[in-house]
Formats: sequence, C-alpha cells, structure tokens
Amino acid sequence: MSKIAFIGLGVMGKSIAAHLAAIGHEMTVYNRTEERAKNWVARYGGNIAETPYKAVKDADFVITCVGNDNDLRSVLMSNTGAFMGMKQGAILIDHTTTSASIARELSAEAMRIGIGFLDAPVSGGESGAKEGTLAVMVGGNQDYYEKSEPIMLAYSKMVVLMGPSGAGQLTKMVNQICIAGLLQSLSEGLAFGKISGLDMDKVLSVISKGAAASWQLENRGKSMLEGKFDFGFAVDWMHKDLGMCIAEAKSINAQLPIAELVDQFYAEVQANGGGRWDTSSLISRL
Repeated sequence: MSKIAFIGLGVMGKSIAAHLAAIGHEMTVYNRTEERAKNWVARYGGNIAETPYKAVKDADFVITCVGNDNDLRSVLMSNTGAFMGMKQGAILIDHTTTSASIARELSAEAMRIGIGFLDAPVSGGESGAKEGTLAVMVGGNQDYYEKSEPIMLAYSKMVVLMGPSGAGQLTKMVNQICIAGLLQSLSEGLAFGKISGLDMDKVLSVISKGAAASWQLENRGKSMLEGKFDFGFAVDWMHKDLGMCIAEAKSINAQLPIAELVDQFYAEVQANGGGRWDTSSLISRL
C-alpha cells in the first residue's frame, strides 16, 4: 500500500479517492471547501490537510482532480502548492481535464524539481467514478506510467499510455468532440421521433439494437425524453472542454465545424439556466 495525497474531492474526485481508501492506501485529502474534506474523511477515513503543500508531505503519489488550468496551477504551483512539498521521486497523477499546453508545462517543471507528472484525464462520468469503471488516457514518461498504473486500475476498467506529456489531454479532446456530436444527433433524432408521434419507448428499444446503438443512447435516451438532466457531466464543464478543443484545433489547423456549432448550443443551454444540467440536456433546445 502507498501513501497517497488526493487533491480535489468534487463529483469525480470523491469517488476515485474512495476506491483507493477501500483497498487500504494511506490517504491524506485536501479540498478548497474544507467541509467536503471533513465529510469524506468521516466516511472513508484518512487525514485532512490545510493546504496542498501539507497534504503531499511524504506521499508516494499525489492525485489531482480539480476544475481547469487555473485551478491546477493554483494547487500545484502557488506558495502552498503541491510541487513545493513533494518528495524526490514522487509521482503526480492529474485527472483534471485541461489544455495540453499546461500538461506539458507542468511536466517540464516536475522534471526540473525531480518528481514525476502524468496528465491522465478520465472518461466515464460520475457513474464510472462510483463504479470504478473509468477509462484513463495518460500522457507522460513510460517509467512513471508503469509505477502508477496499479494505482489507477483501482478505479478504472482501462488505463492506456497514449504518448508523451499532453497526449492524455489530446485524447480526452477527441473523446469530448465525439460525445458532443453524438449527443446533438441523438437529441435531434429523439425530438424528431417525439414530434412525429411515435411510441418513443419502442423507438429506443429497436434502434438501440441496430447501428444507432451507443452508450449515450443506452444510458441517456430515456432520461432525455423525460427531461431529466440532474446527473452526470455538467454542461458548464463540457462547454469549458469544447472551448479547449476548439482552441487546440486552431493551433494545429484542424477543422471542427460540428464541435464549434454544438459548443454554441451548449452556451444557449447555459444561458437558459442549464449550466449544471447533464450534457444530454442539448435536447432541451429543441
């Protein structure tokens, strides 16, 4: 068992950390909202730290799961950040979905101070975190990856080293681009069928067994028709992720016409008060 410092106990982080505690790792947690850390420790055990710097003392692995690039810089590179306190040879596994550029920046800084860094965004949503069935796409050094893989397998069904630093984040961008287009098509199809007067339970039953089958159809089709969006990955986060995808695409001269359009649709859902709704709420526009 390892000493693990876990930073960020949000929707995803709290469940990921719980899997590690359940198999006996020695856990120290930090969350900007201290009450959330207290609730987690009361349920799963371990210790609470006042700052990221204090959390990482003597940790073999540090795991971060925060909101965005700026949040990650704050918990790692501020005066009370994790990079200031990690011991030589420790490895930081970052599950935040960020830009590829900050992943490369942090990897270079980690190398300079003698620690490991892996950008390791995840896919599978809140349910995947709870069930321990996430997919983890990793960028970084092969040796650091091999040492960290057993840790990540505690809450994942697949962990893959995609390439050097930044490759994990680029793979997550592919993931988000695919999901956005799929959800918009699913929204249009279901809205079309409903307006046409079809029995939508029958529609879902038959198309889920054909070429239109997908995880989104299977897990979100019925709730989309019922207008239930109070679970899963929030519109606010998908809008943030697609913004990074579009910026990266411009920098490498890649074309994302559908992703750019769907990003505008998510902005509309936000403007209508749906920022915390699940991403399947695209259908609400229709």
